[in-house]
Amino acid sequence: MPANKLNDAEIEEALAGLDGWSREGDEIVREVQLADFVAAMGLITQIGILAERMNHHPTLTNTWNRVHIALSTHDVGGISDYDMRLAGEINERVG
Repeated sequence: MPANKLNDAEIEEALAGLDGWSREGDEIVREVQLADFVAAMGLITQIGILAERMNHHPTLTNTWNRVHIALSTHDVGGISDYDMRLAGEINERVG
């Protein structure tokens, strides 16, 4: 099923239910701080598995115990329902 681009109101409504996420332009972003580098790499692996299952690939940046996550759907040129769904699944793993 193709991704559906969300309008500004839909994005704001979805973000209201996603703790830790905010909008930066055409992406939604979150930074997670973990216990150490190994925990951060573990989270990146978990996100990678989730993303691959959806065929939806985020931008992930790691600095020691922090993981910066940026979600956007290039196929629709902005933020989509896929981004919100993946953000929700990520939140289930990090709280």
